[in-house]
Amino acid sequence: MYVWISLLAGLALLPALLKTFFPYFFQDCVYMYRALGCGIRLIVYKRKTPFYSIVDCFLEAVKKHPRKAFIHFEGKTHSYEEVDKESNRVANALRSEAGLREGDTVALFLGNEPRFVWTWLGLAKLGCPAALLNFNIRSKSLLHCFSCCGANVLIAAAELRDAVEEILPVLKEKGITVYLLSDECTTDGIQCIGQAIAKASDTPLSPSLRSNIHIRTTALYIYTSGTTGLPKAAYVTHERVWASSFIQGVCGVTSEDIFYINLPLYHSAGFLIGLVGSIERGNTVVLRRKFSASQFWDDCRKHNITVMQYIGETLRYLCNAPKKDNDRDHKVRIAIGNGVRADVWKEFLNRFGCIHVRELYAATEGNVGFINYTDKVGVVGRINILSKVFFPFSIIKFDIEKEEPVRNAEGLCIPVGKDEVGLLVGKITKHTPFVGYAGNKQQTQKKRLSDVFVKGDLYFNSGDLLRIDYHNFVYFHDRVGDTFRWKGENVATTEVADILMMVDCIEEANVYGVKVEGHEGRIGMAAVKLKEGRELDCVDTCSVLANYLPVYARPRFIRIQNSLEVTGTFKMKKVKLVEEGFDPTLIRDPLYFLDLTQKKYIPLSQEIHKSIMSQDIKL
Repeated sequence: MYVWISLLAGLALLPALLKTFFPYFFQDCVYMYRALGCGIRLIVYKRKTPFYSIVDCFLEAVKKHPRKAFIHFEGKTHSYEEVDKESNRVANALRSEAGLREGDTVALFLGNEPRFVWTWLGLAKLGCPAALLNFNIRSKSLLHCFSCCGANVLIAAAELRDAVEEILPVLKEKGITVYLLSDECTTDGIQCIGQAIAKASDTPLSPSLRSNIHIRTTALYIYTSGTTGLPKAAYVTHERVWASSFIQGVCGVTSEDIFYINLPLYHSAGFLIGLVGSIERGNTVVLRRKFSASQFWDDCRKHNITVMQYIGETLRYLCNAPKKDNDRDHKVRIAIGNGVRADVWKEFLNRFGCIHVRELYAATEGNVGFINYTDKVGVVGRINILSKVFFPFSIIKFDIEKEEPVRNAEGLCIPVGKDEVGLLVGKITKHTPFVGYAGNKQQTQKKRLSDVFVKGDLYFNSGDLLRIDYHNFVYFHDRVGDTFRWKGENVATTEVADILMMVDCIEEANVYGVKVEGHEGRIGMAAVKLKEGRELDCVDTCSVLANYLPVYARPRFIRIQNSLEVTGTFKMKKVKLVEEGFDPTLIRDPLYFLDLTQKKYIPLSQEIHKSIMSQDIKL
């Protein structure tokens, strides 16, 4: 009898003991249960014949709940059945008008709207990979992004016609077919497909049209700035699509949730985690053209949103918005995203209530990722017994000045110790591949790191510095190389430098990102050497940058130097420049600030610097 009483008492005390000595035990168990379930499903999908893709998952959802709301957008609601029929019309129209067949790559140049969803679904039903173009890019960048994915067809929104016309001569030379989602267009070389889609049949398409699709087939091209150069088209296979779609489930999202997407659909976060994840869950999406801090919570209340997406900047914008009495009057329970500072995270929770923030770390093209499935503030993930099974990774010592891994006498890399910052690398295996970038073997090879722990091994170089503490929590430290992040976007410094040198008065340019207090990421700055006898043309410099770069990529600060410091291998030195920042009291070189209202660079005075630091001037 006493044995049973002791046993029951022990069992009663067990939860308290676990919470005291293993505070994250239950959260670890829940995460591993969900992650294992997703892993098993992926194995089943791999072995299914014919291959079971996310399109098949969508079609099952249509059969299961045809009249369930799939997309709410600007006052209109589109059910699963309606979206299915619209995508059938798109697919049937493109088959007859463009002669599209399985394997043909099509570039989509569209903003956030329902047509994006059913146009992509229509292409997927035909077995056609879609290249998701950033609708902010123009000219040289737009042409590059289109060309590197190997597409022969471009489908654009009517409101982006001017951007298409700018590169149309080159597209015509290459024999590219351009379709505008409009009923009429008088531009030679652009065909309107709006009426053809409206008149097309909405009958289902035969799965035989995509019968050769398998788990390693390319499903999408999503663009990333990576470490150098122009944006690169990352191959996204059907395996990666499935893996990304499971993130919602791992975070605890269900089919009953209402998911808010205000991030761009051309990004992995908005498209793979948001849209495709909602298809996998079978839930409802509230889609918005772009993020609005002033309308955010009104949208949440209006649509009873339960799950939101974010990047660090958007949470800061929400925290900076004027406080209201109804700040906690909402049903949001989960926030999924990345890049939020710990102080903003805390402020967000204090102001808007108990929301489970699921901060994650991942890269579109990468083979390693983490999710913070606990409620611990400031971390991007947690290591458990499944972590290295799913993602065999390591964090290695890295020389910031030389921008390369530290190697021992045998030429091998050195793992960091606990709580030590280092470079994250992911082992390239059959189960954790790194496919690379379309049309860019050189950059693909640069991301492969060999001879890491044994001669001949191969790892993916994330280009990011992380650390793991003594309690197995993962912290993001910084980006390395020639990329920085601003306004939630990656900015490739070599691209910006190339465009700066198109300015007539500039001879050389060294572009980098600098931190600004109160802001996530780094803002663009450039050290430039002017041509002999020339002065900075403040108006022309602004004009050239505006013609070629989206606003987030334009350097907001310019520093004039007599010569630009380089390494022994003629690489531009950035570390000291980054450390010095843009404080005119510390820097003797002439400094300029990009005034977007005046559309020109103006001298950076101490008064302007003070206004920037106090956030009176908005960046």
